[in-house]
Amino acid sequence: MAASEGANYAPAPMPQPVVEPGEFVFAVMHLDHGHIGGMTQGLVDAGGTPKWVYDTQPERAAAFVEKFPEVKIAASEEEIFADDEVLLVAAAAVPADRAPLGIRVMEAGKDYFTDKTPLTSLEQLAEARAAVERTGKKYAVYYSERIHVEAAVLAGQYIERGAIGEVIQVMGMGPHRLGDPASRPDWFYDKARYGGILTDIGSHNFEQMLTFTGSDDAEILSSAIGNFGHPDHPGLDDFGDAHIALSSGASGYVRVDWFTPSGLRTWGDGRTFIVGTEGYMELRKYVDVTTDNGGGQVILVDSEGEHRIDATGKVGYPFFGELILDVLHRTDNAMAQDHAFKAVELALKAQQQARVLGAPAA
Repeated sequence: MAASEGANYAPAPMPQPVVEPGEFVFAVMHLDHGHIGGMTQGLVDAGGTPKWVYDTQPERAAAFVEKFPEVKIAASEEEIFADDEVLLVAAAAVPADRAPLGIRVMEAGKDYFTDKTPLTSLEQLAEARAAVERTGKKYAVYYSERIHVEAAVLAGQYIERGAIGEVIQVMGMGPHRLGDPASRPDWFYDKARYGGILTDIGSHNFEQMLTFTGSDDAEILSSAIGNFGHPDHPGLDDFGDAHIALSSGASGYVRVDWFTPSGLRTWGDGRTFIVGTEGYMELRKYVDVTTDNGGGQVILVDSEGEHRIDATGKVGYPFFGELILDVLHRTDNAMAQDHAFKAVELALKAQQQARVLGAPAA
C-alpha cells in the first residue's frame, strides 16, 4: 500500500518577521559552540537586529562578523552590558560557564538566550532559578532539536490538533558523530565542563518528552552511561540512555551516543517516535536513510491510513518570533521558564543517578 502524501491537518502559516529592523536589538557573546550561528540566524529571520559580538578569541568574533557583517566587535562583556539598546544576549559558552554567564547577563538588565545544555549542575540550576526570580529576566534555552527542526514543529502542531489522540509514549534517539577526536576542544572530554552526555545532548530529548506529552514533571525510572569506544578519553560518555515516567501518565525514553558511522551523509540520524491512543508518528529529522527524501520527514499513521509529510519549508520556526515578542511584552509564550528549567533538571538527575556501563569483553 502506498503512503498518501499528507494528512488531514494543514500546517499553521509560515512565521513572518514580528518586528521591524531596529525594534529588537540583541548581542552575541562566547562562541564556544557552533549552535550560536543557528541561534543568531533564527533571531535575525524573525526580525531581530544583531548589534554586538564578543568572544575571548578575536578570530572567532571576526569569523562571526563575516557571516553577520552588520555586527560590531565589542572589546568586553561590559561594553555590551552598558548598551541600553541591547535587550537580549545570545551565547553558546562552554556548558559549565553558561549559568554564571547567564546570571551576569540578567543582573545587567538583559534577557539571556543560551545554547543547550543551559547549565551543568543542580547547584547551578538553583542559582539560575534564583536569579530569574531576583531580576525578573528570562533565561531562554536553545533546545534546537525541537524548536529548530521543522519535522518536530509540525509534529507538535499535529499533536495539539489531536491527530494521534492522547500521547502515551515518546522515544527520542540522538546519535551524533564525533569526527576527528583531535578536532574537539579540551572541554569536550572533561565531564565537569560539558556535564555528561545525558546533561548535554540528552537535554534536547527530555525537553521534547515534556512538550509532546504536555507534562510539567517526570520521574527518572532508570538511566545509564558508558564509554564503549574511546578509552583514550575516559571523561567522555559516548553512550547514554534513560527511561522516565511523565506527569501526564506517559512514558519516555531517550538514547544518545557518539557512534554515527562515517558512511552516513549527515552528522546523526536523529529520530523521534511518538505513540498516541489513536495513531503514531515517526520523525526522521535530518536524514531519511537510503532515500533521496532528505530530512524533515514526518511519518504519520492514523485511522485514515499511512501518511508521509515532508515538513521542509512548510512550518518554519515560530519559537524565535515568539521569543522576541516575549522579551518585548514580558509574556511567556515561546517556552515557559519552568519548562526550560524542568527539562535540564531531568537531564541532570538522569546523569547523576546513571549506572555506568562497561565496555563489552573482548
